[in-house]
Amino acid sequence: MLDVQAMKSLSQQITQVMPWVQGINSDQQYDELLALMDELVEDYDANQVLIELLFPALQEYEETAERFKAFNQRIEELDPGIAMLRLLIDQHGLTQSDFQQEIGGKSLVSQILSGKRSLTLGHIRALSKRFDIPAAMFV
Repeated sequence: MLDVQAMKSLSQQITQVMPWVQGINSDQQYDELLALMDELVEDYDANQVLIELLFPALQEYEETAERFKAFNQRIEELDPGIAMLRLLIDQHGLTQSDFQQEIGGKSLVSQILSGKRSLTLGHIRALSKRFDIPAAMFV
């Protein structure tokens, strides 16, 4: 049987100790919660419930706060294929010349990265196969 009174009491304690549960109201609260999350993820398994309880507050704040408005707008405007290609280059320490088999020459890769050309379905399939990632990551 549910102990509703115990849950209500615990809820009050949680909101007193972790006011962010009800939403972040300032940059200072955001910074505090971010520091707490950094600490909690060091032992994710032991802190998973708490992380999952607090994460939505971080996510909501990052999606709506004025300080992230320009960043969020830039992210929304990014072409997912170009963003994924840039991420692969960065993560694997590659150059534009390293995609001869999947895309073609350095100049074509450069044109794609600059937005002058687009990745084709063939490019996406080849990149997906080479890096073992779903093709949907480029779309």
